[in-house]
Amino acid sequence: MSKMFSRIGRRGALRGAAAGVVALGLLLWWLLPLGDEPPSGTITISTGTSRGVYQEYATLLRTELDRELPGLKVRLRNSDGSQENVARVATGQADFAIAAADAVETYELNDGPGTARLRGVARLYDDYVQLVVPRDSRIASVADLRGKRVAIGPQDSGVRLIAGRVLKAAGIDPVKGIRPQRDGIDTAPDQLRRGAIDAFFWSGGLPTAGLTQLSEKFAFRFVPIEPDLVARLHATGGATRYYRATNMPESAYPTVQQGSTVPTIAVSNVLITRKDMDPTLTDWVTRTVIKSRDKIGHYVHSAQLVDLRTAIYTDPLVLHEGARRYYRSVKP
Repeated sequence: MSKMFSRIGRRGALRGAAAGVVALGLLLWWLLPLGDEPPSGTITISTGTSRGVYQEYATLLRTELDRELPGLKVRLRNSDGSQENVARVATGQADFAIAAADAVETYELNDGPGTARLRGVARLYDDYVQLVVPRDSRIASVADLRGKRVAIGPQDSGVRLIAGRVLKAAGIDPVKGIRPQRDGIDTAPDQLRRGAIDAFFWSGGLPTAGLTQLSEKFAFRFVPIEPDLVARLHATGGATRYYRATNMPESAYPTVQQGSTVPTIAVSNVLITRKDMDPTLTDWVTRTVIKSRDKIGHYVHSAQLVDLRTAIYTDPLVLHEGARRYYRSVKP
């Protein structure tokens, strides 16, 4: 009898060991693209302005790529923002970049150089339009910006693109109807604090470090962008279809909003690359973006919204073959 139990015990142990091997295999399948060694070489990621979310996200992503692909050198290159990022990737000046969907669509509608080469890697998080004025300002709506000194972002930024459209929807010429300034999130907060400008537009993830830092030393508030203004934007067609009316949650900047939401516009961000980018490399990059969500999200809160179920929706771009390979490998 004891021998029989011994045999049964050995069988149970073998079955347990086999189950453990299967579990380990499934874990490795999730974490690694089996059959592929981590790619090596050098890539360039076009980021954004200092104190902006693009730059912060890309810096943290580089750290994760260094960990996952130790033979890969990742170079970061600052930029004005979305418009410049799209152009750089399309023309081969950068290999990856983050760009707002409206900027990608605008580049395509304008038939920019290399448009047909652009591909999507992952939908990341949403940008929120944030129109900032001093707390004691009399500016209460976009229409009140007429004649004022307004920072609308650098020439090739995504914020300039959307700010110009918002102003036009409010009946204001973005060149002649205001006194436009080209400051972005790197310089506009200080300009506002010094009284050099009356307001500035920013389009970025929530919260943006530049605004959080400003709130610690200067009293400001957000001007609402009402849904009827968004409806007027949509009526103009084109890339405005990527804008959606929403509310900036009260938790974005608690000391500024003091429990109140702010009506505004949101637009999705997409990690982009080119068609000729190596599929194996793009597979690994996509995998790292999804895998590192919580680590990056600990520092860039908007990155917590990166989700495997929505990452595949990179409209207006089709998925790169390497990204498609990864999403297929983890499909339930």
